[in-house]
Amino acid sequence: MPSLVQQLGGYGVACGIAIGRAHLLAPSEFEIPQYHIAPDAVLHEVARLNNAFSLVRAEIEELRGDVAATAPAEVGAFLDLHRMILDDSLLCDAPRDLVRTRHINAEWALTIQLEEVCRQFEAIDDEYFRSRSQDVRQVVERVLRRLAGGRSARVPLPKHADTGEATILVAHDLSPADVLHFREHSGVAFAGFLTEIGGPTSHTTILARSLGIPAVVGIAGVREAVAEGDRLIVDSDSGRVYLRPDAEILAESRRQIRATTQQRAGLRKLRGRVAQTRDGVPVELLANIELPGDARDALEAGADGVGLFRTEFLFMNRDDLPSEDEQYEAYAKVARTMKGKPVVIRTLDVGADKVLNPGAHAGSAGVRDGDGSGPQPNPALGLRAIRYCLAYPDLFLTQLRAILRASEHGVVRLLVPMLAHLHEIEQAIAFVARAQEQLKERRQKFDAGIEIGGMIEVPGAALNLGPFVRRLKFLSLGTNDLIQYTLAIDRTDRSVAYLYEPLHPAVLQLIHHTIRNGGKAGLPVSVCGEMAGDGAASELLLGMGLRRFSMSPAQILPIKQRLFELDTKAAARLAARVARMHDPIEIRSALQRADKVARKEAT
Repeated sequence: MPSLVQQLGGYGVACGIAIGRAHLLAPSEFEIPQYHIAPDAVLHEVARLNNAFSLVRAEIEELRGDVAATAPAEVGAFLDLHRMILDDSLLCDAPRDLVRTRHINAEWALTIQLEEVCRQFEAIDDEYFRSRSQDVRQVVERVLRRLAGGRSARVPLPKHADTGEATILVAHDLSPADVLHFREHSGVAFAGFLTEIGGPTSHTTILARSLGIPAVVGIAGVREAVAEGDRLIVDSDSGRVYLRPDAEILAESRRQIRATTQQRAGLRKLRGRVAQTRDGVPVELLANIELPGDARDALEAGADGVGLFRTEFLFMNRDDLPSEDEQYEAYAKVARTMKGKPVVIRTLDVGADKVLNPGAHAGSAGVRDGDGSGPQPNPALGLRAIRYCLAYPDLFLTQLRAILRASEHGVVRLLVPMLAHLHEIEQAIAFVARAQEQLKERRQKFDAGIEIGGMIEVPGAALNLGPFVRRLKFLSLGTNDLIQYTLAIDRTDRSVAYLYEPLHPAVLQLIHHTIRNGGKAGLPVSVCGEMAGDGAASELLLGMGLRRFSMSPAQILPIKQRLFELDTKAAARLAARVARMHDPIEIRSALQRADKVARKEAT
């Protein structure tokens, strides 16, 4: 598209192009009243807070009841999550205590607790869990609306709905419930949305992707740049927004929409085909999941298995630890759903930066002194992942027994995160053996031959693969953390986030070294970070020798189509050329040129 048209950029959800008229939502920030109350007004203030929570629960329940049976699993899951947040004692009980003990108004008490909870989430290194703070803010915002005068948190209709044109929502932020309401109940054609904040792992972004809604998030100043009723083109594949386009650009965008519709129909036909390259080399395409229900989406996308089941969801936002039986049921459900396809379950990747509620932390028996449970100056380098599990042996053994029991119901593999030292590998294997002995004593069944693998997320692990290949059965490259640790970048610090570069030569050398040496030792190596689902990096990873990609279920079919266009010999030549380059910009240009050549040769 011509560069003369005013453009805005952000993070695209990669769901195609939408054309419509802008509708601006009013800023959601509130002027929070802060005042002290008399002792005899405490009961009334607590009652106000209780009533506001009850009204919001009713709103969410109404939305939950309206979800169609054919809707993606994420739709109900996100509403359930908001209901769970609403019922969490840290949000519903703690503010009441603040009202009673400090004699302050309900709004003030609620926002004090909101900032405390969000502070804990925003200290988390893992991007997915860090972005859950936005879910908490969205829930509290709905409660504050009710406290402000009983107004519903429903999204208003656009003023230009009577023109018959599609609507593109423009807001500072949107919750999943807002998106659902506008899509299902607004009475207008909802084409897409733009927000000033948000990122790839926000639940609103994930929901938009699962529902196929074009959206671009994280566009700074979009509400100032766009006027009510402006015609917009939202290109969620490139992350660009075109303001007030002319007739020529509109015609080109409509052509692209028609082509995208045909392409998606073609992608659905790929579900039953075996993933392989143009020259017939088979490639495994696995799914990353967070919830047991995501396994269904993985199957529907034609995944060859689950390459990464993050288990943290069972432990977060609760005041107790999940029991062995609760964990077993969750893991077994995924194993059964996948019907014999492999399921890689990662042990708990939590620590001082992924904070458990105080009650759950206190419930972890067997902790040694100085466990790092207090604040740490750099939690990304603190007690997390396998370090945390080894510090909490009872918690670790409970999870290992649950995973082992689930192995009876399918092909289950066990993945240990953030291994860096030989003694960590040996201790993890010893804990698995101990958990197996405990199950034998109980006469409970499990797969005695369960495979144990390790995540390569620390440069020291990538450079010292000997202990890994001798003692483990498979390796999984966690590129998100590997990039962070290699480049000394705290992804939670926006001032240096621009330096987070997946194509940095040092990062690529570590990835290539791991894939090559793991392959020489006969160990399967997968990539389960964001790079695995990035079509621009597919040929490079293939050329490095990668034959096992693990990604979001929504990315599987596009990557499968991409693989059909690639030749492994050409990919190997590309990887060799890139290995001699020292500038990420030069590397990106080389990938783009190779992409054009591959697509031309495939037609």
